[in-house]
Amino acid sequence: LYYAPIDSTTEANMLQCFQQLAPVGGRQFICIQSNVPLDIEGRRIMARYLADDVVWFEFAELCDGPRSQNDYIELAREFHAVLVSNVPQMGRESSDLARRFILLVDEFYDHGIKLVLSSDVELASLYAGGPLEFEFQRTSSRLAEMQSHEYLALGHRA
Repeated sequence: LYYAPIDSTTEANMLQCFQQLAPVGGRQFICIQSNVPLDIEGRRIMARYLADDVVWFEFAELCDGPRSQNDYIELAREFHAVLVSNVPQMGRESSDLARRFILLVDEFYDHGIKLVLSSDVELASLYAGGPLEFEFQRTSSRLAEMQSHEYLALGHRA
């Protein structure tokens, strides 16, 4: 799912998605932890919320720093659903962020991850143009497909 623009209801919608995706233990949700440091490929990534195999990150934690495709592969193995808040508009000035985001979406798509995003811009405007235009077209197409009923009905491919 994709929430844009970020407004007073976005955080509530993201939290509702997180709670719906979190596994149920008996009659109650399992323990939801907040501000959890995760060790992924020897690097620390801070999760906003964690509940078993559902995790919620800020975009900057996942894509603004020393991350590689291996980080996203490991996340895709460990989690069946990932929420990412505050995805910025990317373009020529932010090619490193865009490149990492493309890798993240590719791995999550290939593994059948349920991906929920929030951004200030609509999906069609997420990339404002630049050297990764072709690659980002595929990413936008995948993000649109990842919102379809058919994709959401697929199982996690760890």
